[in-house]
Amino acid sequence: MSSDAYFKNKVCVITGAGSGIGRALAVNLARRGAKLALSDIDVDGLAETVRRCEQLGAEVKSDRLNVVEREAVIHYADAVKAHFGTVHQVYNNAGIAHHGEVVRSEYKDFERVMDVDFWGVVNGTKAFLPMVIESGDGHIVNVSSLFGLIAIPGQSAYNAAKFAVRGFTESLRQEMLVARHPVKVTCVHPGGIKTAVARNATYAEGIDAKSAASMFDRKLAIHTPEMAAQTIVEGVRKGQGRVLIGWEAKLLDLFVRVTASGYQRIAANVERRFLP
Repeated sequence: MSSDAYFKNKVCVITGAGSGIGRALAVNLARRGAKLALSDIDVDGLAETVRRCEQLGAEVKSDRLNVVEREAVIHYADAVKAHFGTVHQVYNNAGIAHHGEVVRSEYKDFERVMDVDFWGVVNGTKAFLPMVIESGDGHIVNVSSLFGLIAIPGQSAYNAAKFAVRGFTESLRQEMLVARHPVKVTCVHPGGIKTAVARNATYAEGIDAKSAASMFDRKLAIHTPEMAAQTIVEGVRKGQGRVLIGWEAKLLDLFVRVTASGYQRIAANVERRFLP
């Protein structure tokens, strides 16, 4: 079966669809004939995504949604099913970042990142999972990060959330296999993608937010959202349990496997020497 045929007329739910990987996923799937339920808290960005998808002929339902608000997510899932009649694929993509060491970050910084990046994934998965099972041909796709594979200094909140997404998603995949439900599960680990995540992040006191975001954009954001979306879509079509995006994600995943906990001392030395 061709890639386009696999997605044609599938009802695909995408959170965080107003920009970045979420928008690129929406456009990619629109080209393949999918029906789209798109959401974001950024209504202007979401409107632009909808415009692009509708230009490609896609049927689109769009809604402002804060994935942190559990009851709203549950009601949203019911509304999507009422609109399309079924749900086949859910892409839990919405996410935020925070930069700062544990000692300088506030409790609220950790809570905010966990609420969006982890609980947003749990809320979206739980709300839609019965419908995805019922579809008879379902897929849950949860976006973790390269930082769900490797931890680095100054990313404790983000690491915690993205490692949690990984654990949650890998466990869910096993549960679907044990129960023989017709649902595939994929955990996505993007490397450096050219999105606004660094510019929209929060920063602990004493960190120059503008400089940090600029460094990420110039030196670390090396792949386009379109490349990321294409990699995800191909991984979904192939039923892969884990999708790594970018050579750096694959390289660092191997680095962690080879060095085990030894990578932590190496990462600390790199941070101390090159990023004072």
